[in-house]
Amino acid sequence: MEKGVRRWIVDISKWNPSSNDFSFALSLLPQTHHSSISRFVKMEDRKRALVSLLLQYTLVHEVLGIPYPDIVINRTLEGKPFLECARFCFEFPNFNFNVSHHGDYVAIASEPLCLVGLDIVNFMIPEKETVPEYIQNFSSYFSSSERDRIISVGNNEEVLAEFYRYWCLKEAYVKAIGSGLAYGLHKVEFHHTNWTSISVKVDGVTNQQWRFWLFDLDKGHSVSIARGHPRLAIESYKRSLKRTKFNEEEHNVGLHLPNPRFVLRTVEELISVIHKAKRSC
Repeated sequence: MEKGVRRWIVDISKWNPSSNDFSFALSLLPQTHHSSISRFVKMEDRKRALVSLLLQYTLVHEVLGIPYPDIVINRTLEGKPFLECARFCFEFPNFNFNVSHHGDYVAIASEPLCLVGLDIVNFMIPEKETVPEYIQNFSSYFSSSERDRIISVGNNEEVLAEFYRYWCLKEAYVKAIGSGLAYGLHKVEFHHTNWTSISVKVDGVTNQQWRFWLFDLDKGHSVSIARGHPRLAIESYKRSLKRTKFNEEEHNVGLHLPNPRFVLRTVEELISVIHKAKRSC
């Protein structure tokens, strides 16, 4: 099943398309997605939305071998993308993926059995308030012990980075289960040893059905991965999954698959793959 575990990332700061280049890349995607990209006013936001979809279609085509015209990607009401794959997904018991973009990076992660959640954070420095004031705005999303660890880590720069790392993990958890809401996140409490051996307590109880990883991409960005049992998804997202019931042995196989490093892809590569796939049909 390891073939179904993918981690790809694109640095969009290295892609500066002309108007024609952007239009060509957009034309490779199904018309149904165009409005979700063109609705953005800023080009940087359009680039993130476009590259996110290029990653999704390329990954599905390369990993599952589905002919490009047969790939159908939709979103749940909460906004999580999913693949409509009843006719094709025979190789993996529960293939699913998640995407994230923030700052200079757009990424995708997939899993063959477990839920996957992905989040990128850009360590943005607040402009109109102090770091303590900024973090206080989010205090209701953290447990008291998380807040204590954040504010006691060091100087303002270190406190801000620690805050974003915790936030990154919480977002990955929310995105894995398919929820579009951050409600109740103070009940989802993370513990770690120098950001390794990350565990989670939900309502004060350690949940062994999850694994988490967090990496610093560079000085200003972090990325996190959440991997959990499919039965933990919210009901609306469960309906998009192939299977949600697995016995303990099956789940443990998926839960303990290797977590590979992110592979750096370029926009040009993604465009080439999709263009070739469309021409061959």
